[in-house]
Amino acid sequence: MGNVELSFENFLLDVPPTQRPFVDPIHALLVNQCTVKLQMAKSGYVVSYVCGKNKRVVANFIFRKQGLLLRIYGDHCDQYQPLIDGLPDAMKAEIEKTAVCRRLLDPTRCNARCPMGNRFTLRGTEHKKCRYTSFVFLVDGDTTPHLLAFLGKELETRTA
Repeated sequence: MGNVELSFENFLLDVPPTQRPFVDPIHALLVNQCTVKLQMAKSGYVVSYVCGKNKRVVANFIFRKQGLLLRIYGDHCDQYQPLIDGLPDAMKAEIEKTAVCRRLLDPTRCNARCPMGNRFTLRGTEHKKCRYTSFVFLVDGDTTPHLLAFLGKELETRTA
C-alpha cells in the first residue's frame, strides 16, 4: 500500500464521481456524534464511525467492485422495525440474501467474542442475520435518503 495518507479528503478522491454527492450528507450526520477512523484494506479505504456508550462502530464506508458501499451495524434494528418495513424492495432484497448469524442459530458455531447478529422481521419473516453483512448497501441517489433515516434511528437508540 505504500505511504498513503489516511485522510477523509483522500478517501473522497477514491470515491467514484457519481457517488461523491451522496457521501457528504451521510458523513455530516455521523461526524456530529461519532469519531471517524480511517484504515486501508485490500479493496481501499475503510471509513469507520464509532460512537455510543460502548464505543462500537455504527457504520463503515467500504469499497467493493460495484462501488462504494455503506455497512450499517444495526445493533438496535428491532427497535425501529417500521423503518426496515419501509425500505425499498431493492434494499430489502439485499438484506434477504445476506448470511444468517451462526451464533444466533447455535452459540457454539461462531467465535465467542462475536457480538451476535441482528434479529428483525422483514416481509413477515423473522430473520437472524450476521451483523457484519445484514445491512450493506450501495451508496447512491436511491438509497441515500433511506440510509440517512436508518443511521438516524440507530444513532438515536445508541445515544438514548
